[in-house]
Amino acid sequence: MRYAFEIKPHANARYALSMNKLALRECQCLLFSINAHATVSLQELAGTRFIIVETEQLDEQGWNILSNQSGVSLTAVLEGEWLKPLQPCRPAYMEADLAQVLKYKGKTNADFTLMMLHCAKAASAFARDSAPLTILDPVCGRGTTLFCALQEGNNPIGIEISKKDIHESDTYFERYLQFHRYKHKRETLSATLPDGGHAEEIRYQLANNADRYKKGDGRYLRLLHGDTAQADRMLGSESCHLLIGDLPYGVQHAPKGVKGKSPLEQMLHQVFPAYYQVLKRGGAMALAFNTYTLKRETLCAAMENVGFRVMAEPPFDDFSHWVEQAVNRDMVIAVKE
Repeated sequence: MRYAFEIKPHANARYALSMNKLALRECQCLLFSINAHATVSLQELAGTRFIIVETEQLDEQGWNILSNQSGVSLTAVLEGEWLKPLQPCRPAYMEADLAQVLKYKGKTNADFTLMMLHCAKAASAFARDSAPLTILDPVCGRGTTLFCALQEGNNPIGIEISKKDIHESDTYFERYLQFHRYKHKRETLSATLPDGGHAEEIRYQLANNADRYKKGDGRYLRLLHGDTAQADRMLGSESCHLLIGDLPYGVQHAPKGVKGKSPLEQMLHQVFPAYYQVLKRGGAMALAFNTYTLKRETLCAAMENVGFRVMAEPPFDDFSHWVEQAVNRDMVIAVKE
């Protein structure tokens, strides 16, 4: 069969060209996760860009996974010159605007964040799991990753050093839940860490309808204020399925630190032991970064140094794309075996 996926348009013409590559990579990663032997190509049909996947007819699970692509809109079967629309199976635990409404300078594109989630899951041992996963963003900022993860029915946890960012995420999410009349509970906690100190936490428990909330069939979102290098102390070993993060781009200044290493490079060596501990066996980590301020080889070496296996073969080997004048973004995916 030939499946056709229309690539989403984008207002920025230059980024729209990047969408071709990113959407194709995500599709290939999802095919990898279901072990589908397929030919994948980009084609233009009636002036519209499509990903065409030629493969055997997919079973229900395969279609559920492949149709949940972040970079596409219309899904169809291509029969000769005709497109026969198919119903995509996109898990929609919450409204699609959850990760879109909050706007701020430097926000990671929500579609790109969803792509990171999907590709990391595809590389993990949990690729075919339909149950909610625990997803950690250890540098969560104002929560785009958390909202994307929750939108698809997962349980997100965010760690952030900035109290201002935590406050803005909390304020936005509380108002969002109230506006959409979601049953929820918000509480503030303070946990003592194993080696001393404490971590302040804001925790939401919620469900997407009242009956599920009453039955305890819900989700949670956790916001922790603290040092990302202490992620394992705050959460415990092997507590998360996936780790998704957008590293600082360093576009304003990238000074050299000790021994010729930038502060960002030094940070990687400090945080990766904790990231390795906090992931479950078979879990995957996806980190986005700016290639102008951090080399891919440097990032991969730091991951491998603590025991991660970097996914270095296609389709996981290159997600590089232009974002703006000072930012050329790429992503590395690594697995804890």
